[in-house]
Amino acid sequence: MPVSDPSARPTPLPGRRAHAVDRAFLGMERRHPDVRWDAGGVAYLSGPPPSLADLRAYVGFRLGALPMLTSRVEGGARRPRWLPDPDFTVDRHVHEVVADGPAGWDAALHTALDAPFAPGTYWGVWLIHGHVPDEYAVCYRFHHACQDGSAAALTFRAMLGEGEPSARPVPKKGRLTGLPRRVGTAVGLTTMFLAGSLPVRGRSRAAAPVAPTGERRLWRGRVPADALRRIAAAHGGSAHDVHLAALAGALSAWSARSGVPLPRVRALLPVDARRPNEEQTWGNRCFALPLELPVRLPVRLPVQRPARTAPARGNGSLDAVSPLRRLEHVMASTRRLRGEAWRQAIQDLVRYMPDRPTEWYLRRMLSPRVTDVMATSMPIADKGSLGDSRVTGVALLPLLVPGHLFGVGLSYFGEWAETSFVADRALPHGESLPELWEQAVGELGGEVETGSAPM
Repeated sequence: MPVSDPSARPTPLPGRRAHAVDRAFLGMERRHPDVRWDAGGVAYLSGPPPSLADLRAYVGFRLGALPMLTSRVEGGARRPRWLPDPDFTVDRHVHEVVADGPAGWDAALHTALDAPFAPGTYWGVWLIHGHVPDEYAVCYRFHHACQDGSAAALTFRAMLGEGEPSARPVPKKGRLTGLPRRVGTAVGLTTMFLAGSLPVRGRSRAAAPVAPTGERRLWRGRVPADALRRIAAAHGGSAHDVHLAALAGALSAWSARSGVPLPRVRALLPVDARRPNEEQTWGNRCFALPLELPVRLPVRLPVQRPARTAPARGNGSLDAVSPLRRLEHVMASTRRLRGEAWRQAIQDLVRYMPDRPTEWYLRRMLSPRVTDVMATSMPIADKGSLGDSRVTGVALLPLLVPGHLFGVGLSYFGEWAETSFVADRALPHGESLPELWEQAVGELGGEVETGSAPM
């Protein structure tokens, strides 16, 4: 593994004004200091683990491509700016958790998930090893005011990745002649989603099944990425549509198994709003959109009748929801969001919305009175390595909002689509969610080969 001079420091960049979404998260942290506003990911590697000193030297070397990670927020609540941190040290950010033999792996992993950040830091890396000689994991977590998922994926590629990530859809460069239409589309988009966030009489939400413990748990599953793409291509949707439809099917099965009623479930979808010339940015460039998952969906079941017999009326059913019916429902909800005009509108909102409306909107969408599940997805890389160790899998760690059932992340790494569920330890039968999701993907695709990811 290459080792650099730990005293080497990247060239400081001038301060950058914090984005409105950054300020929104910083404001929510000030108002709710007991809430954990961090997200991240875990990379699983094969090979002997490095020493903590070597990993710190390696991270310090790679930080030259990630100058934002050596910055801190200054300027108070009114004018926060990202400025180079003169007191930055790698040692405060890179840590180690040693498992007590094979039986201690789960405890070591979740120690890294729940460990607090060092004072004054916005991110951390944890080396997790000790369960077997030739496997280990690297956990990266960040405060959501510091990064969003797209910037975190670039951090992964700068630290461990090889090959190019899947292309992310971005709108074309806007023209001033289309500005009135763009303003109208952006206003219409905001109005539609704000109206959808208002409470509706007679429609109850999923109730928290038990009191939270404050300890997070991670469960993983995977299917071949081509399985999602084949199903999407056959029905005119996207792989993410297939994932959301399978998530709805998994939630229906989980509800029956756990005894937790789910009258309705609304997912919160983070959307990357970077402009075509943006890749790594200081802070966030994301927008949050709510989408109701078809967990309980009335359908009309077709009945085969002889040709001369008058057709009978179909009977509505809440239980016999076909997997393809769920997919059709998701595709109908996301179709406009895949279009260029709506992507441009989302980009315009993130770029121009003032601070107070931005924070109000995010607080509204993150509220468990409006949404129940955080659902994010991200292309990571074709492959990855750290020295002679190869990355064998990845798991996203989505933001776990208090009052939400769980956060679910879908990552594309190599030939696999890997799903990760992050929930409070008290969630009943939470460990069954990845398997139920895999089964739901299989039902959508018929005979689809699935496999469980090793923990």
